[in-house]
Amino acid sequence: MSSPAFDISSLHAFYASGGTISAVIEAVFARIAKVGDPGIFLHLADKESVLEQAIALETFDPTVRPLWGVPFAVKDNIDVAGMPTTAACPDYAYMPETDATVVRLLKEAGALVIGKTNLDQFATGLVGVRTPHPVPRNAIDADLVPGGSSSGSAVATAQGIVSFALGTDTAGSGRIPAGLNNIVGMKPSLGALSTSGVIPACRTLDCVSIFALTVDDAWRVFKVAARRDAADAYSRAVPTDGFVRTPSGLTIGVPAKAERLFFGDAVMEAAYDHALRMLKELGHRLVEVPFGDFYRVAELLYEGAWVAERYAAVKDFFDTSAASFHPVTRKIYGGAKQLSAVDAFRCLYALQDLKQKVAPLIASVDVLCVPTAPTHYTRADLEAEPIRENSRLGTYTNFVNLLDLCGIAVPAGTRSDGRPASVTLLAPWGRDGLTASLAREIHQSSGLALGATGWPQPATKDTTFADDLGLVDIAVVGAHLSGMPLNAQLLALDGRLLGKARTSDCYRLYALPGQIPAKPGLIRVAQGTGGQIDVEIWQMAPAAFGQFVAAIPSPLSIGTLFLSDGTSAKGFLVEATAIADATDITHYGGWRDYVAATT
Repeated sequence: MSSPAFDISSLHAFYASGGTISAVIEAVFARIAKVGDPGIFLHLADKESVLEQAIALETFDPTVRPLWGVPFAVKDNIDVAGMPTTAACPDYAYMPETDATVVRLLKEAGALVIGKTNLDQFATGLVGVRTPHPVPRNAIDADLVPGGSSSGSAVATAQGIVSFALGTDTAGSGRIPAGLNNIVGMKPSLGALSTSGVIPACRTLDCVSIFALTVDDAWRVFKVAARRDAADAYSRAVPTDGFVRTPSGLTIGVPAKAERLFFGDAVMEAAYDHALRMLKELGHRLVEVPFGDFYRVAELLYEGAWVAERYAAVKDFFDTSAASFHPVTRKIYGGAKQLSAVDAFRCLYALQDLKQKVAPLIASVDVLCVPTAPTHYTRADLEAEPIRENSRLGTYTNFVNLLDLCGIAVPAGTRSDGRPASVTLLAPWGRDGLTASLAREIHQSSGLALGATGWPQPATKDTTFADDLGLVDIAVVGAHLSGMPLNAQLLALDGRLLGKARTSDCYRLYALPGQIPAKPGLIRVAQGTGGQIDVEIWQMAPAAFGQFVAAIPSPLSIGTLFLSDGTSAKGFLVEATAIADATDITHYGGWRDYVAATT
């Protein structure tokens, strides 16, 4: 069995069909060798150790471990027990005995750490080249910078080496690399993911961010990792129940056309205009918003208070070991030593004034949509202008954490020169679900392949994520299918059709004798000994579901059905004794095709 695409739904479908974790881990290390980029990982896990961890996992059950068997990478300013943490500064290295809280939660959900990734040293930069190690190659165009500071995590994800990766985001480090590498970069609300076990950049603004191939995957990781952590004084409980089908007719704020900054990059400007047309075609309303004050907030990030905060995070080490720092990083931190408390308070006062000015603008729209970056820069550009170009990359990212916004960068197309186009959706704290929902719609509409892999986007059900809304998904396989004799029972209980799906290949379908009206029976068998059976996914309120289940006659019952995309739903099963005299109709692929062939 060949290795699967590494989006989580494809990976779990592979497992549900009998694929092994060992095969996936072999594929991970084969891809590392094939990509051949020495700049991605600063430390790799031992393959045999990862296989041992995989074998120790319980039997595949995504309802219990939603990230079961999913490989991921971790930016090297986040602790992983038994792997050195260096922040891309070898002289700073230490060996953590425990995992950062976010890493622990992901491991408990079944995910497997493959390695620690390269970064702009001490997470200071948006370019990905401020490292003493080889610079990771941009996955889409090797001439471009990979984006920072979470460069290695973004490239590892875009190359399909891992399913997702952790970064951090203070000024845009979880969004800029995503935009440059054609992947999703989720910057959660401040405090959503614990920073306990993370080397701080600006502790008051730091976020652990998520790189993924799809928005669905980013949200799945977010739901696992978003937990209030008493060990982190900045941790906050954030809602994780807002990821639904995008409401129609959102009001989307965009920078006023006269104030949009692209620094002469007409190709990027055209790509952004294309993304805005896409949003209109999806039925949303665009409103131009004055953006001057947002830019002024962005400029504050590299002035007194927050530059001093970066210096404060590593003061003792810097004061004794300044020569250990990358030259650009050393210049930034060294300048902070000249700042005073007066400078810090002046910045805080300026920020508060600007917050008051932009608050009505933010409140006037549902979501803001901005370019992820105003332009792309090559590695040669950064060699010529290491400070200015880095600052320009943060035009649409630097203000976000200062204004307590959540955000998600999402691929929105391809520029006319073949380079990636990306937009970022922003909303007030706690509205992560809304931005993710709209990002999902944009990504699907773009039709783009995943990262640099060439893998197509996975097929998705028309779903409203029933588990988040308190609703119940139910898979029907026979007489309750739309147009079939018992479908009226679902409609009478306000059931709603979400779409078609198929089971994994661990089921066989039988035509049951003596049933009026005629009904099939679905029974679970060993992986690979059954077939993929057509089903419909319906959705019901919990009370209606209870009423529906209470009326189901023997030998039928409701259990958990595993679907071909790696998800699961409640659905019809049959008692084993009922198939003794039944006809095996698995080869028809579903009840509807059987009825059509035999009528």
